[in-house]
Amino acid sequence: MSSAAPDSGATYVPTRHTLFGHPTGLFALFFAEMWERFSYYGMRALLIFYMQKGFLAYSDGEAYRVYGAYTSLVYMTPFIGGMVADRFLGARRAVVLGGFLMAAGHLLMTLEYDLPFFTALGLLIVGNGFFKPNI
Repeated sequence: MSSAAPDSGATYVPTRHTLFGHPTGLFALFFAEMWERFSYYGMRALLIFYMQKGFLAYSDGEAYRVYGAYTSLVYMTPFIGGMVADRFLGARRAVVLGGFLMAAGHLLMTLEYDLPFFTALGLLIVGNGFFKPNI
């Protein structure tokens, strides 16, 4: 005689929420990365003009040196940021910290003095180092 009791060997698979067939977290990931890249490439496109024609009045050579150092450090720091996140912070905290540092860097760049400008570039570099490898 068969029993009406449910099979005890069956496993429960929870349903996942999707949006247009994709996990809902993918949209948060997409928009975070999209706005981070928008801020980076938008600022990078104007950085040389900002240094030459703006308050710094750098020569071509000086502006290109700062630009080159900034760009190279932006691409080198994710290695260190990933190691720090893996050992100490965790990915979620590193992304949040990186986002706040980049936002602070962009806000600080609105001040037209040497020290805030280079501090802003430093915040953008370090923020990108935490954000990129952990997103």
